[in-house]
Amino acid sequence: MARLPIDADILPPSDDRIFKTLLTHPEARPVLVDLVSAVIERNVIDAQIRNIEPPAMGIDEKAERFDVNCTVDGGDQVDVEMHSVPSEEIGSGHASFINKYVYYLTDLHSSQKSKGVKYRDLMRTYQVTFCEYTVFPERPEYASRFSLRTAGGEQLSDQINMVIVELSKLSEIVKKPVEKLTSIEMWSLFFHFAPYPEHRILINDIINVKEEVGMASALLQEISRDERERAIFRSRRMAETDRVSDLLTAEARGEMRGEARGIALGEARGIALGEARGIALGEARGETRGEIKGISKTALNMKKDGMSVDSIMRITGLSKNEIEGL
Repeated sequence: MARLPIDADILPPSDDRIFKTLLTHPEARPVLVDLVSAVIERNVIDAQIRNIEPPAMGIDEKAERFDVNCTVDGGDQVDVEMHSVPSEEIGSGHASFINKYVYYLTDLHSSQKSKGVKYRDLMRTYQVTFCEYTVFPERPEYASRFSLRTAGGEQLSDQINMVIVELSKLSEIVKKPVEKLTSIEMWSLFFHFAPYPEHRILINDIINVKEEVGMASALLQEISRDERERAIFRSRRMAETDRVSDLLTAEARGEMRGEARGIALGEARGIALGEARGIALGEARGETRGEIKGISKTALNMKKDGMSVDSIMRITGLSKNEIEGL
């Protein structure tokens, strides 16, 4: 068994390139067969790697980049992906992530040869994605399975299937005794915890009971000793760090600019609103003062003509003191 030395510097199999290199290694077929069996919950006998990066159909099409695209047994198709960095999303949820793999799944399914084949004889297609972050926070399970079902939950077809394994949800599984772990749990723990020395005892205990994980461990150590692979990993990690840093910086600048524009716009609107209210208030006060002056003048003329104070009070609405003071 290829146990992992406690102090060994191991590259993370949760990195998509390391994951792809590991599972497409010429000696990794038993590893791939066991992993696929665990994920799609079938006893797979054999797995054959297909073209990893099929060409785009036209210059305006995106080129799909599969991690591990294989056929199993009678021809069912399985695409196994590792997603270690969250997709850029707008708003809450993971619509871009989910839509991407729905597209991969349906495109892969429709790419199989259908000439001379009855629709009922088409092969099943599986899209399997391991991800290092949480996609479904409301779901307690770490492995979510999806297929075509009716609104009542009855399966309509098993032709297209999606499996999403969230490696961020292993906090309870890591506490289980090794002998009680399922195959998919063992693989998930290996992919997530293999690089960390503090979890080497757990990983080595898994290796002791599962031969295929031991084979994967041996291949991972071989890859980790390859200086070229290490250099590529460091370069990719630095590029990703720079990308995230630039994105965060751009977001911070956007927030600052947004705040500044908001303050300026608020001030401008405040000034305009203040002016409008001032004009309206001034006009109202002017009209009121004008009316008062007009009434006072009328009362004064009545007083000069010898009209009684009571009559002037009744006509103008002024008080006795106001009339006497004119």
